[in-house]
Amino acid sequence: MKVDQELVKHVAELARLKLSEAEITKFTPQLKEILESFKVLEEVDTKGAKPAFHPVDLKNFMREDKTEPSLSQEKSLENSKNNKDGYFKGPKAM
Repeated sequence: MKVDQELVKHVAELARLKLSEAEITKFTPQLKEILESFKVLEEVDTKGAKPAFHPVDLKNFMREDKTEPSLSQEKSLENSKNNKDGYFKGPKAM
């Protein structure tokens, strides 16, 4: 792939970036270097390799549900100024 200033301008346009001429000149060799480093991946033998959608296997680590004692309704409302009929009272929602 030929990497030149036109390619950098095109990529910047696709990314909705407004680059100055100085930035385009600066980024052209950098983009060329990045794309050349990816050429190494083309040489890797991937025959027989399964596609990996996640870098590690996903496992479902779920704990066992256990019931534990919690606050009673009276205890949980005891420090609240805004309660009515055994519930927390909040602002009206319209």
